[in-house]
Amino acid sequence: MDVSSQSTSPQPIGNSGSASDHATSTAPIPGLPASAGPVNKEDPVPQLVWLIFGATGHLGRSVSGIALARNDFVIHVGKTGTDEQNPPPSNPNGVFTLCDIRDRESVSKTFDRSLTVWGRIDVVVNCAGYGIIGACEDQDEYEIRNQLDTNFMGLFNIMHLTIPYFRKRKEGRYIIFSSTSGFLGLPGLGGYCGSKWAVEGFVESLMYELEPSNIKVSLIITGLAKRDEPTQDTHGQIPNWAHFLITTPSAPYAGVTSPANHARRMVQWIQDKQITSGLKVAEMVWELAHCQNPPLRLLLGQHAVESMRDRLRFTLEEIEDWKHLYNLDDSDIQNQNDGQEDGGEMEDVVMSTREDDDDSK
Repeated sequence: MDVSSQSTSPQPIGNSGSASDHATSTAPIPGLPASAGPVNKEDPVPQLVWLIFGATGHLGRSVSGIALARNDFVIHVGKTGTDEQNPPPSNPNGVFTLCDIRDRESVSKTFDRSLTVWGRIDVVVNCAGYGIIGACEDQDEYEIRNQLDTNFMGLFNIMHLTIPYFRKRKEGRYIIFSSTSGFLGLPGLGGYCGSKWAVEGFVESLMYELEPSNIKVSLIITGLAKRDEPTQDTHGQIPNWAHFLITTPSAPYAGVTSPANHARRMVQWIQDKQITSGLKVAEMVWELAHCQNPPLRLLLGQHAVESMRDRLRFTLEEIEDWKHLYNLDDSDIQNQNDGQEDGGEMEDVVMSTREDDDDSK
């Protein structure tokens, strides 16, 4: 089915099980600010085609369900396995496929198939992620690399293979699920934090590079999101903390007060008492995909906002504590630079150096 030339006015779809159950959450949520250019829900809303990686996780399922309930088209991309383990969506606007994002060829085939089915892609979402809870020393090279391959290189494969398509179209939208671990260092989550820091730096750099091509990039940073999608979802229940593997600590880190056990204690304490609604997160992601001016980072949930504030506050305090050591610039060079009205002299120096290099060849 090719929807590339289809009218942007939404067409009604019938009651389709889980998707209709996702249509609204139990309480209203605030909308995007006017500066974001949010969609006017009183006007016809354009139908978008979503390619959602990690769609079998609870946030991915919620995003998929909301998109289908709002009459969009969705390609659900699940983790490796069999079709029997991941039954197809009941909604006719949804298609399911398998992909290992660590494998570039697998991502390429998934993207090609998605274009064949729907005729176009408007939004690429990555919800896929994997982490190991345990001390850094207790994780071997394979475990660290697997987190980097899944969380960072998997994202690299997705974006590297789809950017040329969006650039040719002169428009596109990426929505990447990051984490508070992308700006914090958490004991017991060293490998996971390292991979998410890489995601943050990579995506922010791409934002600047892709802006001239009208390709928008956003990072979603949620609090600890609970599973509040309908229980009758066709993919069945997901265990709590399913995307984390909890390891057994070695003797040096086995003490109950060991900092390396912080993440383990957090999981044991929270269990299934997360306060951020996965459905409300999904609704905001849908709003984000349809707005004109999305932010680079969208923090959702009190935990995410307070964690970022604490991190920034700590960084500013540390700068103030140590700023007396920061003035290490060469004062003579600094004074020369301050005396230049423009960059002409510096440019002449650079050019003459290049000419000298050419003459020496």
